[in-house]
Amino acid sequence: MVEPEERPSVAGQRLGAPESLGISTLEPGQRPPTMPPGRQISIRVQMLDDTQEVFEVSQRAPGKALFDLVCSHLNLVEGDYFGLEFQDQRKMIVWLDLLKPILKQIRRPKNIILRFVVKFFPPDHTQLLEELTRYLFALQIKHDLACGRLTCNESSAALLVAHIVQSEIGDFDEVQCKQHLLNNKYIPEQDTLMDKIIGYHRKHVGQTPAESDYQLLEIARRLEMYGVRLHPAKDREGTRLSLAVAHSGVLVFQGHTKINAFNWSKVRKLSFKRKRFLIKLRPDLNSNCQDTLEFMMGSRDCCKVFWKICVEYHAFFRLFEEPKPKPKPVLFTRGSSFRFSGRTQRQVIDYVKDTEFKKVPFERKHSKIQSNSNLSPFPSRQSAEGQGEMLQRNASASGHQADSPLGRTQVTVENPALQRYTGSLNSQTNGCRNGTSDEADARLKPSPSKQQAEHLSTGLASHSAKGPVSRSPQHSESPSAGQMMVNGQKQSLSVGQSPDGRQPSPLTSPLLYDAGFIRADDEDERFPTDKAYFIAKELLTTERTYLKDLEVITVSFQKAVLKDEAMPDSLRNLIFANFEPVYKFHETFLKDVEQRLAQWEGRSNAHIKGDYQRVGDVMLKNIQGLKLLSSHLQKHSESLLELEQSCRSSRRLEVLCRDFELQKVCYLPLNIFFLRPLHRLLHYKQILERLCKHYPPTHDDFRDSRAALADVSELVLQLHTTLMKMENFQKLLELKKDLVGIDSLAAPGREFIRLGCLSKLSGKGLQQRMFFLFSDVVMYTSRGLTASNQFKVHGQLPLYGMTIRESEDEWGVPYSFTLFGQRQSVVVAASSASEMEKWIEDIRMAIELADKSNGPTTEILSSSFSDSKSPEDCSADQESEDDLSSSRSSLERQTPHRGNTTVHVCWHRSTSVSMVDFSVALENQLSGNLLRKFKNSNGWQKLWVVFTNFSLFFYKTHQDEYPLASLPLLGYSITIPSESENIHKDYVFKLHFKSHVYYFRSESEYTFERWMEVIRSATCSSSVLRSSSRKDPLVY
Repeated sequence: MVEPEERPSVAGQRLGAPESLGISTLEPGQRPPTMPPGRQISIRVQMLDDTQEVFEVSQRAPGKALFDLVCSHLNLVEGDYFGLEFQDQRKMIVWLDLLKPILKQIRRPKNIILRFVVKFFPPDHTQLLEELTRYLFALQIKHDLACGRLTCNESSAALLVAHIVQSEIGDFDEVQCKQHLLNNKYIPEQDTLMDKIIGYHRKHVGQTPAESDYQLLEIARRLEMYGVRLHPAKDREGTRLSLAVAHSGVLVFQGHTKINAFNWSKVRKLSFKRKRFLIKLRPDLNSNCQDTLEFMMGSRDCCKVFWKICVEYHAFFRLFEEPKPKPKPVLFTRGSSFRFSGRTQRQVIDYVKDTEFKKVPFERKHSKIQSNSNLSPFPSRQSAEGQGEMLQRNASASGHQADSPLGRTQVTVENPALQRYTGSLNSQTNGCRNGTSDEADARLKPSPSKQQAEHLSTGLASHSAKGPVSRSPQHSESPSAGQMMVNGQKQSLSVGQSPDGRQPSPLTSPLLYDAGFIRADDEDERFPTDKAYFIAKELLTTERTYLKDLEVITVSFQKAVLKDEAMPDSLRNLIFANFEPVYKFHETFLKDVEQRLAQWEGRSNAHIKGDYQRVGDVMLKNIQGLKLLSSHLQKHSESLLELEQSCRSSRRLEVLCRDFELQKVCYLPLNIFFLRPLHRLLHYKQILERLCKHYPPTHDDFRDSRAALADVSELVLQLHTTLMKMENFQKLLELKKDLVGIDSLAAPGREFIRLGCLSKLSGKGLQQRMFFLFSDVVMYTSRGLTASNQFKVHGQLPLYGMTIRESEDEWGVPYSFTLFGQRQSVVVAASSASEMEKWIEDIRMAIELADKSNGPTTEILSSSFSDSKSPEDCSADQESEDDLSSSRSSLERQTPHRGNTTVHVCWHRSTSVSMVDFSVALENQLSGNLLRKFKNSNGWQKLWVVFTNFSLFFYKTHQDEYPLASLPLLGYSITIPSESENIHKDYVFKLHFKSHVYYFRSESEYTFERWMEVIRSATCSSSVLRSSSRKDPLVY
């Protein structure tokens, strides 16, 4: 028998790649580009796993040809995140330019080894859609740890190493783990952290290599030095610094500590002149900083190298598509012709999402266990059939079976160093990219946004343009017919298989589907569709947010208080002794609700033992427990009063509270968090009312739900008066921070009624003013030009004896009316007829209440127009924005100010809100997953969204400590998209204000109606006070 002739193996074929490839720099189905004619040269490239490969390229080939060969060799789809670096003749580490010929960059290719490394580090590793890409990123993190480039504290270092060890040797075995750590050094100080590493590794039982990579990147991305490459420099004073570039902009470090950051949105131009690196900033009226910052670097070449990588980072993360080349000048050239070459991040994500690839196995060097790329890096269900001996694997210590490979591809590799264990295998049916077996027909298609969200208040407008908060690794598509491909053979998967007993990964979150829930064409539904289930799910999502809000007081605020001993012991005990029992109670309650929802959805075998499709019994148990804590709940209002009094007497405590409010975790005014437990009782009451309304009286859960509703209604009635008083007191305290020129705003008996923007008629014409209506006085202000943007009081009109009259005909100004006081009269105009009606109705009602009181108010708001304190001094307490602005020198930052409060939003959007609106917005809190889409984008972006205080707050997951951005809703309109907008999805609502348009998609009809209801409560203002009119004065 004649043996077939041996053919030289191509790099990509050695890893089992198909002939037709779709690599990151090519269109689908195309092969790597043909080499230009000419002599072939050999170039060595060192991979991230420390192996070296030799590639043959033409001596005339550009850098792109070599880079494409490397991506083809690795079967790498998302290759645009990577690059080739080398040391040039000047002993500088530089990136291979993809547009220039290789020989013009590398003089002696035989003596040079190029390194294939990560070039662009995205802010969120979930934007990496392929397991191979995440594996390569994990190798880069491993290398950075070993060389000391990625610095962190001991606990983080030990945890990172534990995940690396888990991915290499598998489940914990003490002898094997110790021996492996003795043979391999991952961090410089590894010996001293040996016990910590072993302790962490012990907790990772059952974690697959893909899961370990995911967790490793999750930890690494939060480190300050993640993806940072330092370039030595000096500022104008000669201070030694380092510059770096990241997805967000240019960073300044002193040692390994970040001391400043210049966001791309603030940078107007980057340039260099000889040794000087120049950052030209956009003009900022609220800042006195220089508009051009200068740094001295080692040489002109150092400047140019750093400038180039800044240009590439900006283009990759900020642009929608690759910049076009500039036309060549006819005679003279000016400046550099360098430009970014390749796909932007947005193009990469769109390309991978829209293109179908046949997954091929890849091998993990050093790894002694196998993983399956088709099975997501999260716990999955086992296939009941067709796996045979391939599913045999050692069970973990916890008794469950971890993800097992569906098969193994035998690969003959010429270089022994390349022999690695198979790390991934993708299932394929009908050419589709597949996911876990229990995700049939569940598809989620996020894509990067095409327009910047200018109204996102935390300075992340560019973040949305860079790409989405993309799907986690579990969000993949699966076979539609219950089958999957294993080494070319169809394997049947039984429908509705029971789970393997493992708890869901903490990174998993509820999926959103095209039709709101799973379609049941050829299979059973995985999630319930009963309305009661979605009511229970709302309880779960809002409870998660509520617990995070409690942590603001019990964890974050307590930590700040203990760090700075400015708070008296009596006040500290009063606050935390009454909040911590409530927090611990709800922590246990949340676990009960999560377990019940898991049983309801069938994610736990417990549903076999009984009927768990109910939540009234859990609520009844919770409300009965809360009644025992009513004494603590009543103390919360007392805590708020004591805190305010202590802040008045202690400047140090006032500064502590002010600084804490500026932290990202305190996304609302601090005083609001003190009222959260009382508001939560109202949430429970609303949920139980909807549940009882849904259930027929014969339902098994009706009796428990009705009993829980009776108990919580009793509790609400008991605390209702306290809540009303505290809401008013909290609002007065909040307004006090926005106003300059008044004292003692929170006086006894004073109630806040409405605030908003009106135009005041004067000798200069109509001038925009901010009006505040209280139960005893109307006050009008203008926004100051100070750095704090506070509102300066211009005048006050007592309500006693005031009359009001419409005066549109008299003055010829639309929607105008006149306020006739005892001392002066004011003519004002509203922005619309509805706004005028709200103001007139509320002012008339307030005048009636003032006339019925005991004569004129004895305490008019005491002014400080001519006091020794200037407005600038008064406003020094509250300062500017979330995002980092440039400063006078590279070592300074501008202090944030209160530029995003409700008062400022009303000022900019010419609207008003009443106290009733505030109460409704706080009481109608809602949380959950939504898909967001911008006006001109193609895909949907999955976010965890929280509605409260007239705003939507956006998170990646419900576990995030603080929101990425927020969208104030005042002035927005909520509608349903028309057919002309081509939104062919169910349960979609539209938010729009002027040219700003956002689409949001919910998972079911119930959640769609709930989001519409609560957002309308914020966008449709009310002018009618509560039915229980507050006739009695409020005493604090």
